[in-house]
Amino acid sequence: MRNVVINQQARANLSVRQQRMRSVTLWIIQGALALLFLFTGGFKLLVPTTVLQAQLALPLPIWFIRAIGVVEAVGALGLILPQLTRIKPWLTPLAAGGLALEMVGATIVTVIALGVAPALMPLVVGLLAVFVVYGRGTRRRSA
Repeated sequence: MRNVVINQQARANLSVRQQRMRSVTLWIIQGALALLFLFTGGFKLLVPTTVLQAQLALPLPIWFIRAIGVVEAVGALGLILPQLTRIKPWLTPLAAGGLALEMVGATIVTVIALGVAPALMPLVVGLLAVFVVYGRGTRRRSA
C-alpha cells in the first residue's frame, strides 16, 4: 500500500514538473514570437513607403502592408499582455490564432514570389503560433 502512495506522489510531482516546463516553454515561444511580430509590424508601420515597396517580393498595396503591420503589432501585444496580467487570458490563444492565420497567407505569398525554401520561415513561425494556441487553449479548457 505504501508503494502505491509513493508512486502516486511521484506521478503528481512529475506532472507538476511537466506543467511547469510546458508553461516555461510556452512563455519562451510567446516572447520570441512577440518580439518578432513587434519588430516586423513596427517595421511595416514606420518605414517610408518607397523603402517598403522596394523590399516587397510582390507588388501589394501599401495600405494592405500597413494593415498587416497593425495586425502584427497588436498580435504581439496580445501574445503577452493578457496572459501576463491575467486579464482576459483567453485573448492570448486568440491572438496566436490570428497570427497563425496571417502566417498561412505569408507562406502562400512567399511560395508564389520566392519559392519553397524561403517560405519555410513563415511556415515555422505559423507552427509556433499554433503551438501557443494549443498550449494556452487546452489549459483554459481543463480549468
